[in-house]
Amino acid sequence: MCPAMEEKPPTPPALSRRAVTGLGAAALAAAPLLGVAAAGQAGAAPTPRGRGRSLPRAAADPFDPDFGPNVLVFDPGLSQAEMQSRLDAISAQMHTNQFGTERHAVLLRPGSYDLDINLRFYTQILGLGLHPDDVNVNGHCRVEADWLQQGDNPDNLGNATQNFWRCAENFSVTVPSGEIERWAVSQAAPYRRMHLRGIGAQLWNGYDGWASGGLLADTRVDGFVESGSQQQWLTRNSELGAWSGSVWNMVFVGSRGVPGDNFPNPSHTVVGETPVIREKPFLYVEGSGAYSVFVPALRRNAVGVSWGGGQPAGESISLSEFTIVHPGDPVAEINAALRAGQHLLFTPGVHHLDGAIEVDNPDTVLLGLGLATLVPDTGQPAIRVADVDGVRLAGLLIDAGSVNSPTLLEVGPEGASASHADNPVSLHDMFFRVGGSHVGRATVSLTVNSNDVIGDHLWVWRADHGNSGTWGWTVSTGRNGVIVNGDNVTMYGLFVEHYQEYNLIWNGNGGRTYFFQNEMPYDPPDQAAWGSSGGGSLGWASYKVADSVTSHEAWGVGAYCFFNVNPAVTASRGFEVPDNAGVRFHHLVAVSLGGVGTINRVINESGGTANTATQVQYWVNHP
Repeated sequence: MCPAMEEKPPTPPALSRRAVTGLGAAALAAAPLLGVAAAGQAGAAPTPRGRGRSLPRAAADPFDPDFGPNVLVFDPGLSQAEMQSRLDAISAQMHTNQFGTERHAVLLRPGSYDLDINLRFYTQILGLGLHPDDVNVNGHCRVEADWLQQGDNPDNLGNATQNFWRCAENFSVTVPSGEIERWAVSQAAPYRRMHLRGIGAQLWNGYDGWASGGLLADTRVDGFVESGSQQQWLTRNSELGAWSGSVWNMVFVGSRGVPGDNFPNPSHTVVGETPVIREKPFLYVEGSGAYSVFVPALRRNAVGVSWGGGQPAGESISLSEFTIVHPGDPVAEINAALRAGQHLLFTPGVHHLDGAIEVDNPDTVLLGLGLATLVPDTGQPAIRVADVDGVRLAGLLIDAGSVNSPTLLEVGPEGASASHADNPVSLHDMFFRVGGSHVGRATVSLTVNSNDVIGDHLWVWRADHGNSGTWGWTVSTGRNGVIVNGDNVTMYGLFVEHYQEYNLIWNGNGGRTYFFQNEMPYDPPDQAAWGSSGGGSLGWASYKVADSVTSHEAWGVGAYCFFNVNPAVTASRGFEVPDNAGVRFHHLVAVSLGGVGTINRVINESGGTANTATQVQYWVNHP
């Protein structure tokens, strides 16, 4: 990846109350046309189910929530021109703002809009219907590759490999006749619970650009999807008109309208059903005008979208059951709300934490808007989750602080042993970062000790570029990205990159991974500095299954190297696993990006060497 371009973001123009509602009390009182907010909503909302206790003072008013200054709520009766102007201002501000502190969420009340949404960094566009078709955008919700130089030509701005940290969720887009939607993204840019109407979409710039991975989940695309130069991609529980394209690692799980299983040419990995999944919780507006959070039900052996039959299965939780967390709120107050039985809704912004957020109650929801970012400043984890049922963490970016944390997120304490098979903890669109925006240090980014946890799209990243002085081998340090100690943990869309030893260690039995993408650290200064996992190995494998594990299975997994600081650095293997019949890997790839560095074997002692001579090596099955 190229170093981040620097550009001072422009200041958005002043906001007209006639165009946009900020939904603080004063703004709500001044805003017109709120009576049309429920137009187009399909069916009645589920009955909110409380917890049978009095609400603390911190509880949100579901009719007048204070989402803070970085959340804009659009209504279809307002001025389309002024809403477009505000979207354009956010887009201009966030165009190249890769490591800034600005965060935005734009919420669309049910109804129809004529808008062209050009989605940039740290911006979430969210429909407020219970069904994706309750909100329709006639126009576009697109991501363009138009800011980052590709190759040596400064005029060639077709590179999408740093189009990170943005989200489109829970609405439909009707693209003008004859036009193609563009979603040229890389990591941490989910297209989730969407309905795209039109001839189709391109997952790259459409002609010569690079792109590096993403997610379609719980989404219906009426036309085609063209992956183009996308290096890797996960499509989960979606329904497509057609799919074309393949580079290294295209994975389809529980989806319709996808190509047949065929690896490595083309590199399509197809799993017919999703064994166990819960979709991401989302904010919506009921017919009464009150806000609630919908928590989808657990599905097993799932195929297709969760909302195809109309009203989805799940639970509606009134926003009165939530404490809204703003940047600067003390962790002691946040934890008091949790102890009182509240859920948490984090507003867009950077939340500096003076201690760990402690989640001890089962079925607690922590939901972020607008890539809400948590920074643990005191060397503790950002979040600790007890060994309890049903906790949902969603839509948060955890950014390591400058004081080393032993882990950034701990799911279950060490030694956790309870079964959660009937009501697992689930992590959705959870992103982790060590360095890049500021100096960050964390020994491990994500530690999963509980059993039966579901991971639904995680990007766990130690910075390979960023603001000056915020990244480098001895600057922003991280030993491991993810350690899984629990049994029967399932991961969908696991991206783990640039950690300094094993990027992923799996110690629990019964684990399953559906799509894994890794880049080894770019920056080992030499072979000795990178060390060894022992036994004469060079460096560290990307994905390590512990020798004690007797059952584990993975589909569609890739390990890449790009040792640009010292191209002579070598990794003995991409994947390191015990040799027993219960540990099975399907459809593996090892890549030397641009031939810069070497991976000697794909898995254990099997597979060819990825280096300058042969940059891509495939291995179909192990054992």
